[in-house]
Amino acid sequence: MFTVKPCLWLKKWPTKVNETKSIQVTFTSKRSVCPSVQLNNKHLAQPDDVNYLGIHLDRKLTWCKHIITKRQQLDLKLRKLCWIIGRKSQLSLENKLLVYKAILKPIWTYGVQLWGSASNSNIDILERFQSKVLRIITDAPWYVPNTVIRRD
Repeated sequence: MFTVKPCLWLKKWPTKVNETKSIQVTFTSKRSVCPSVQLNNKHLAQPDDVNYLGIHLDRKLTWCKHIITKRQQLDLKLRKLCWIIGRKSQLSLENKLLVYKAILKPIWTYGVQLWGSASNSNIDILERFQSKVLRIITDAPWYVPNTVIRRD
């Protein structure tokens, strides 16, 4: 196995790295803790998850933290938009769907290429939100199945 010491690489390519802002995440399904990495003779932190460009990555890449965080963001945004897409809104159905597609959908679709392989139980969290919003937008009664609402 070929290993390169980070300090040697940083000296060869004149690069400055702030070791207090750097962290180490080893993606593995094993329970054991991986050996720590040193940078400028300081051990890097080893958190269980990290936020990188708005995507939460955990050690086992289960995407649970990411999806729960996105669901919380969606709930907050929905509360702010309820007056415009809610049941009592006078906006047309087409405009309500446009608001949904322009504001809410990008929140949960960001990075879907990466986390799209998450477990079905995690994906169900977002599908429940989508069903909830579509039911609010269409003002559908409780007895109309979600599949009919999505199809229409």
